[in-house]
Amino acid sequence: MIRKLIGKVLRRPGKRVMHAKHYGIRREDIHHGALKVCDRLQDAGYEAYVVGGAVRDLMLGKSPKDFDVATSATPEQVRHIFNRSRIIGRRFRIVHVPFYERGGEEIIEVTTFRGAGEAPTDESGRILRDNVYGSLEDDALRRDFTVNALYYDPSREEIIDFHHGVDDVENKKLVMIGEADVRYREDPVRMLRAVRLAAKLGLEIAPTTRKPISEHANLLQNIPSARLFDEMMKLLLSGRAWDCLMSLRAEGLHNYLFPVLDQLLTKPATAQFLQKALSATDQRLAEDKPVSAGFLFAALLWHEVEADWQKRQAAGEYPVPALVAAMNQVEATVEKRLAIPNRYGAAMKEIWLLQPRFEQRVGTRPHRLLEQQRFRAAYDFLLLRAECGLIDKELAEWWTQFQYCDDNTRSAMIARVASPAQGDRKRRRRRKPTGKGGGAAGAPAAGGGDE
Repeated sequence: MIRKLIGKVLRRPGKRVMHAKHYGIRREDIHHGALKVCDRLQDAGYEAYVVGGAVRDLMLGKSPKDFDVATSATPEQVRHIFNRSRIIGRRFRIVHVPFYERGGEEIIEVTTFRGAGEAPTDESGRILRDNVYGSLEDDALRRDFTVNALYYDPSREEIIDFHHGVDDVENKKLVMIGEADVRYREDPVRMLRAVRLAAKLGLEIAPTTRKPISEHANLLQNIPSARLFDEMMKLLLSGRAWDCLMSLRAEGLHNYLFPVLDQLLTKPATAQFLQKALSATDQRLAEDKPVSAGFLFAALLWHEVEADWQKRQAAGEYPVPALVAAMNQVEATVEKRLAIPNRYGAAMKEIWLLQPRFEQRVGTRPHRLLEQQRFRAAYDFLLLRAECGLIDKELAEWWTQFQYCDDNTRSAMIARVASPAQGDRKRRRRRKPTGKGGGAAGAPAAGGGDE
């Protein structure tokens, strides 16, 4: 009891200013766009800091994906300073300041310090609108986790910490600011963020931060499906996607985000398929290669589609219409929780639709399949199925050879596939010899009969 009281006293909020270089952060580590935003806002008389994940990641020796800025300037004042910027958002308005590089447009997200005033909530306690502005200290109090409430001043090269976030980064702890029960009610997505950050960064979720998660998991039902999709994408593109999914399952959050996970993990082959797909994505991210969201969701949902597809075929439906119906059924079910954008959904469905076409290896069909826009993604999907023993490896090996060989070799490969089928058709057409009484005079040739 006394130990807990001492711990609470020692962790009371209080402003601490530390030299950033002591923690491995230098001005040259900061994105030049974020530096320009901070410098111009400070020159205009406002406070401005690089905030949150960028500071945390630099302290952990990682390369930040985004550099966000927090300022005392209102969105309109920021917009006045940066002519090309745009104000977005309803729940909490923020400003996007674009910078144009050789590789394209990069966005620095600028937020005004959030205040401690009362924000409107729904019956569960979820904040609906949050455009209340305040001081730097107020803003730190409104942040979710202590490791995200760190502010870097590039002009002074200092870190400002109100909630012992520096200590928690060094101790690899994920601690909620304030009462976790209340904070999860304010925004249930914080539960997903806790799981993702812990898995991605190798942090241990503090007991007081973890305990309410299982109690409030059902609050995710109140979150718009579009926002859940955004969180799912962050999870899948975290670089530790499998670990994130397993953490979701351990905390019971998958039931409201990806309920088919339990079913996928009951079979070793499907579990291996999913793990390999996510590991391949992690590897591409580590190598700074592009990742297809359509491929990811094709892998996540394929086994649901395939199971429904097989049932429909067993009921007498033709293969292609049965596959289309199965795809539409699974997509309609998933959309209740995840609003997959059309551009990703179209790619996902094209990958699925091309799978049965890999079985068609006679005539001009293999050549036409090679010309399909999504051939490469569908082929990678086929390889993944073969690696996990979900289809015959010979089929994947055939397509691996076919796409890279010359025309003569391709013709020979098609002929070898076609010739047994032609032989079977000839044997099926051959009539059995009959005796005078019309009875059978011999047995059918070997290999005859219906396929």
